[in-house]
Amino acid sequence: MDSLSGLGDLGFTEYESKIYLSLLKDSPANGYQLSKRTGVPRSMVYEALGRLHTRGAVLKSGDDRSTKYRPLPPEELLDRYDRQHQQLISGLRHDLLNLYNAQEEESLWMVSGKEASLAHAAKMIARAKNEAYLVLDDPALEQLQDEIMSAGKRGVQIGVLLTGTGELDCGQVSYHPPAESELQGLENMLVVVVDGNECLIADMRQDMSATITTNRNLVLITRQFVWMELFAQRINEQINPAVLDQLEESDRRILLSFSNSQ
Repeated sequence: MDSLSGLGDLGFTEYESKIYLSLLKDSPANGYQLSKRTGVPRSMVYEALGRLHTRGAVLKSGDDRSTKYRPLPPEELLDRYDRQHQQLISGLRHDLLNLYNAQEEESLWMVSGKEASLAHAAKMIARAKNEAYLVLDDPALEQLQDEIMSAGKRGVQIGVLLTGTGELDCGQVSYHPPAESELQGLENMLVVVVDGNECLIADMRQDMSATITTNRNLVLITRQFVWMELFAQRINEQINPAVLDQLEESDRRILLSFSNSQ
């Protein structure tokens, strides 16, 4: 991350950021020296230093004619901002949860963006009590693996259909045949169904958006799709090769594709 923009995200102005970064490299320094080093106009440098001092980001010594400044050590500064941030989040969590009136709705809701979609998927898995069925490509597996493993450890029944080559040692894991994934458009899909109550379906490509619903019928269909795919994989592993010769050609090709994908 660019330090200048990072300080800006903490609430520093551009001039304040430049002055603080300059002091980190060479301090103590007076306003005149800082103006020359940073390019901040002399008419503005003392105003910025005053704000930094009020905020506690810089320390000063001397009288008005020979005041020098040094930075508050970065670790101390960032620890303070971290505490303030945590206090803010804690206060907001309490206030907002008291205001929030959660209602069971069966509408379809959209979440935009990969980060937000994966975060919601992780929350769903973390809330799972009984079961979680998933369809994951490799990037989604990497992002959600820890939550899945934690769910498995607390006794949640896990069923995962992988469309990539990643590995997961938790619950029932099957690999979807690449040809079938392409045919069904599953290569980049993320599907999460939790406790038969909520499902998330998302396209993991660039402009990712996720559809979330608690609609009972849609959740049931989605859960059944993943369950049947896992069931087909289990059955295929137990089929005697001689049985394959008795199947219709189209069915035989599908079952053989399961075997070839493993």
